[in-house]
Amino acid sequence: MTSRRSFLKTSAMLGAGLMMSPELFARNKKYIGVQLYTVRDAMAKDPKATLAKVAGVGFNSVEGATYTGTQKFYGMEPAEFKQTLKDNGLIMPSAHYMLGEGMPNTKGTIINEWQKAVDDAAAVGLKYMVCAYLLDNERGTLSHYKETAAKLNHAGEICKKAGIQLCYHNHDFEFKQEDGKYPYEMLLNNTDPDLVKMEMDIYWIYKAKQDPIALFNRYPKRFPLWHVKDMDKTPKQMFTEVGNGVIPFKNIFKEAKKAGLDYFFNEQDICPGDPFDSITKSYSYIKQNLV
Repeated sequence: MTSRRSFLKTSAMLGAGLMMSPELFARNKKYIGVQLYTVRDAMAKDPKATLAKVAGVGFNSVEGATYTGTQKFYGMEPAEFKQTLKDNGLIMPSAHYMLGEGMPNTKGTIINEWQKAVDDAAAVGLKYMVCAYLLDNERGTLSHYKETAAKLNHAGEICKKAGIQLCYHNHDFEFKQEDGKYPYEMLLNNTDPDLVKMEMDIYWIYKAKQDPIALFNRYPKRFPLWHVKDMDKTPKQMFTEVGNGVIPFKNIFKEAKKAGLDYFFNEQDICPGDPFDSITKSYSYIKQNLV
């Protein structure tokens, strides 16, 4: 969102965008988000100044990454963090959490004090809580993934009571076949579509040599969140700024309605220099070409 200062200006912009790209209006087109993991070092040093700087780039939506283990949002209680977001014209519709199976003493995970995490998420105004990553010892066999799916269903039920949607965020390890099946499919097929949806990390889908559009076709409306992260043109297939790599985002965004896209977040795990330079380049490309 460019700002909340002018409803008429926003309406005119949205109207013009609709005439150009009606297929992209499956979601609320006002929001261009960034995953705060991209600027994690700055957030660790001074979260309030960093959020102001993120908003200065033009982003109006962020996704959190640090609640687990601290039961705070970047060192702040929910009310203070919510006010900080508001002060900077930001929303945080989504945040990342851990399963916790491989870190049983850590609080605020899906298996340890999840209700507290959900209550705090609701206080901040989150619409989505995302299982961010499975540690090595949380992966295992297909049967283990099936057990994980059951845990996600249970966590999703608790989220639903609070008006929050649980999601699962992929990497590439979920596409290492076991007995001819992908663990990712095990998770999709053994979770209730109403209780557990997916946050598609488009970079990792391509890294695993998968087709995001094929997944949208097979599991429509299961992907309300995306990580918009590009892959460079080198043999190493490293992270790069959006528009600087090989991923055909324009084609993917055309399938937003089928995917069920609600919010997306730019993320760049590793930046060649100042992360703010990278997210500024990505923001510019997204704004000019994708929304």
